Amino acid sequence: MTSSKADYDVIVIGAGIEGSASAYTLSKTGRSVLLLDQFPLPHSRGSSHGQSRITRYAYEDGFYVRMMVDAFPLWTQLEQESGSQLFINCGVLDLRTENSPGMKRVLEALTAHNVRYETLSPEQLQQRYPAVRAGDKSAAIFDPSGGILRADKALQAFQQVFLRHGGVIRDNETVTSVTPGSDVTVNTNRGQYTAHSVVIATGAWASRLCSSLGLQLPLKPIRIGVYYCKANEHQFSSHQFPCFIDCRGVTEGFLVYGLPMSEYPGLVKVCSYQGPDINPDERDRETDDTWVDKAVPQIAASLLPGLDGTPSIKEYCIYTNTPDGHPVIDRHPQYPNIVIAAGFS
Repeated sequence: MTSSKADYDVIVIGAGIEGSASAYTLSKTGRSVLLLDQFPLPHSRGSSHGQSRITRYAYEDGFYVRMMVDAFPLWTQLEQESGSQLFINCGVLDLRTENSPGMKRVLEALTAHNVRYETLSPEQLQQRYPAVRAGDKSAAIFDPSGGILRADKALQAFQQVFLRHGGVIRDNETVTSVTPGSDVTVNTNRGQYTAHSVVIATGAWASRLCSSLGLQLPLKPIRIGVYYCKANEHQFSSHQFPCFIDCRGVTEGFLVYGLPMSEYPGLVKVCSYQGPDINPDERDRETDDTWVDKAVPQIAASLLPGLDGTPSIKEYCIYTNTPDGHPVIDRHPQYPNIVIAAGFS
């Protein structure tokens, strides 16, 4: 603790999953923390809304597996603190071309960190999951520890426990400027606050705020279509079927993933990492994404013939991508008491 009279020890800008988790963790260390968000909470304008997300250990990059070893048990801790079920352990099926370099990288990363997994040959994949039609050359890695995170409930849990530890949330309050210094000044459309440190976790709006601090981050917001398709409830319930990620099409540009029924009754959720570039303030403006609308449900239905290739529901989400696909988590190079956390899609 310093001797200056800042309003807070830390101000976290952005109450999505990264900002809310940061604020929660900081408050548990005894720091005084303000969490700001430009929209009224809860909202569906950013990247953290919705009922479900996949969580998994199976990655090609070993450092993500290492991070999961540390991070994943903390969900159980948050469940206990909040009294909410946040995780559905249905497993994750990672579909690959048999013996491909990507499959070998995943297996090496999991083995290096002593993470449980199963490899399924094309024959074993067909036997275990007859609803999947992946073809003779397609194998899979089954991650038994993965599954569904209940996204909206996770956000609520972080924020509830944060408040319990004395944290302060101010929503519907837009940050207009951040002024560096030994104490950082944050101006909003409703007031001014100071803190010893600031965390910028504003998702698709991070570039705008960081550019005012002399940083040009290569962040690209895109609009993702989220499709819910009818399917056989017995085959695709979360008690019978895992989340899946079809990595075989990544070289063609369409990595499609999906979650078993956990949101809308009788509907399987399918998505891709592809979508049109957008201004996050105009997410719902008419934009040509017919190429995604056509490709994603068709790819999913060809993989899962029991799936209706015509979605019953379509929703939107914003991804914020970086050129190498890895997030930015770092201190500002000139102002070490300003931390940037962005590009998590």
